[in-house]
Amino acid sequence: MATRICEATLSNLPAGVNRPTYDRRKVTASIVHLGLGAFHRAHQAFFTEAVLASGDLGWGIVGAGMQSSGMRDALAPQDNLYVLSEVGADSERLSVIGAIVDVVGGAEPSEKARLLAKMSDASTRIVSLTVTEKGYYLDMATGQLQLQNPAIAADLADPSHPKTILGLIAESLRQRRAAGVLPFTVLSCDNLPNNGKLARAAVLAYARQLDADLAAWIEAAVCFPCTMVDRITPATTDADRAQIAAKLGAEDAWPVMTEQFVQWVIEDKFTMGRPDWTIGGAVFSDEIERWESMKLRCLNGAHSTLSYLGQLTGRETVAEAMDSALICDVLDRLWRENRDVLKAPKGVDPAGYIEQLKRRFRNPALKHKTAQIASDGSQKLPQRLLAPLRERMALGLASPAIATAIAAWMHFVLKVAQSPDGVLSDPMSAAILERARQASDAVGIVDSLLGLEKIFGQDLPFNAVFRKELLAAFAALAANPDVATAPIRV
Repeated sequence: MATRICEATLSNLPAGVNRPTYDRRKVTASIVHLGLGAFHRAHQAFFTEAVLASGDLGWGIVGAGMQSSGMRDALAPQDNLYVLSEVGADSERLSVIGAIVDVVGGAEPSEKARLLAKMSDASTRIVSLTVTEKGYYLDMATGQLQLQNPAIAADLADPSHPKTILGLIAESLRQRRAAGVLPFTVLSCDNLPNNGKLARAAVLAYARQLDADLAAWIEAAVCFPCTMVDRITPATTDADRAQIAAKLGAEDAWPVMTEQFVQWVIEDKFTMGRPDWTIGGAVFSDEIERWESMKLRCLNGAHSTLSYLGQLTGRETVAEAMDSALICDVLDRLWRENRDVLKAPKGVDPAGYIEQLKRRFRNPALKHKTAQIASDGSQKLPQRLLAPLRERMALGLASPAIATAIAAWMHFVLKVAQSPDGVLSDPMSAAILERARQASDAVGIVDSLLGLEKIFGQDLPFNAVFRKELLAAFAALAANPDVATAPIRV
């Protein structure tokens, strides 16, 4: 059996591999992270590793897999160590990350009880989140809590045994309040606009269903700072595992592959203190909304556009998609439209930021799948594409590139709807696919999908100028020989 990476085998790793230089036995676990995936381990754990390496050992992480025990089972035999591979076009940095000191995993009652106990304990000072839009259980169109969601309904019926992040946060805060313990900070690290405000709204909406006094205390006492996070991190593949094993001479069950660029901008509002993440390069700023807007629109909006067009043109990865003249032309026009309404943070040049994005997207060493990025479109389109669209409409500006991006999403879901399996990775998949199958001609399909109020609201379907742009873009993609769209009557 091949050697497994762990504390006992660290000294056997090649000389060029970075590894923890601090005594992990002396680390205090004061951060609980909900949603332990590749992004957290490439981003927040990376910044926290720098803090621990500086000698401040008060900020270890307990990671929690909310749905699966896979991460726990993978990392436990490795003493919760893992390898972070930061890849550039012609270089790679390999580091063993030791910031995660324990992992709680899965939906088993015993694991959820262990997680709740740790969150309730006075030693926990920050609870951070990467649970995607779905984990907040809010209707993104109305901002209302999804009371009919089975997971939320189950937690409200049995609040002392919670399974959702909202139930866990509310119950652990209730227990801390009852014990006279200060509340932790809730730190959203999800790629969402105003993520701290969103987390606050979700937690308060849930708490109000249970206890008005508890909700009032949370509203007054708990900090929910907003953050902007950025690091392109593809899902780990078996090929990645084999590659890392060959370089290390030891196996890692779940390494992380990421780019060398990393950015974290944080609002400096914490209830019980915080690590000095600036040691790892983080920025504390009072311009979070501007940072978020620039990133969501310029990076994520372009990523979504690229992913749908990539799926329609047979481009498996982002780097491959950037070899398409069609896709690059659409992205250049999209970036110009975004810049017209962009309010960049002080000292940031939008043109330089976009040029940097192009270099990041073209990184051939980063196998970021367009299929992965194309998931959950119903949750991503509103902030990435529809927000700048509405701002342009308010100024009387045409938006043909944004219309092309939305048309590409429509063609993408139509192609899925007509495929033999018809599986769309999206929380609104049933409604989207039903709409996509309701009509067979271009006008009917566009109008049917545009009628999804939870995505497009009540305004866009009735905006004649935008509808005309969207129909033109939809028809242009259908007529383009380089784009493999589903059969339709134009």
